[in-house]
Amino acid sequence: MSEESTPMVKAEAISKAYGSNEVLKSISLEVNRGEVLCLVGPSGSGKSTFLRCINHLETINAGRLWVDGELVGYRQHGDKVYEMHPKEAAKQRRDIGMVFQRFNLFPHKTALENVMLAPTLLKKGTKASRQTKALDLLARVGLADRHDYYPAHLSGGQQQRVAIARALAMEPKLMLFDEPTSALDPELVGEVLEVMKGLAESGMTMIVVTHEMGFAREVADTLVFMDGGVVVEAGDPVEVLTNPQRERTKAFLSKVL
Repeated sequence: MSEESTPMVKAEAISKAYGSNEVLKSISLEVNRGEVLCLVGPSGSGKSTFLRCINHLETINAGRLWVDGELVGYRQHGDKVYEMHPKEAAKQRRDIGMVFQRFNLFPHKTALENVMLAPTLLKKGTKASRQTKALDLLARVGLADRHDYYPAHLSGGQQQRVAIARALAMEPKLMLFDEPTSALDPELVGEVLEVMKGLAESGMTMIVVTHEMGFAREVADTLVFMDGGVVVEAGDPVEVLTNPQRERTKAFLSKVL
């Protein structure tokens, strides 16, 4: 199979439980290169857990997950699968950018220093090249004039845009967004969504857990509705939002649209 035809993400019968609480029940999904998949559904439906399984922040109990053709978090020898050493998993995770609800910026570092931190720790390029790239990324998210601001002096929307620039600094092949606008005041949501739209237009492969149905309709290639740890319905965003086939999807959308 050629690199172009290999899905960027392939999940096969993914299951995850915390004790007797089964959070994911045999989830199978694919995301092709350059595509945007939006996950929607009620709280507790397993969306964020699934996202965290993709970069092995959560271990899975059953199934297989591949990113760019590589098994995530595990090595296969014959018929047996072994969990990777945490250092190996962390190295694999570098190729996957993740943006959380909370910005998790270092308060004692400027926007520029936050973006430069991971490439600096990994000694990627010279200090001058790292700084130039970080400034370019801050410009890309509309914050060129805030590079020397500390997080406390930035709005929530600005902090989240710094967090996106920080994730991009590692040149990921895949970006995961876990409800990136849910902690923001309503008037700040748009500026973050605009940055995400720009990323999608540039060809970045993205999986987005979101409650922003307008964004999902406009940007996603595929919309997946999850509930109770299963995929209830998936398809073209406009089709799913305007003509849902499942009663559970209809009930959910009637409350959020």
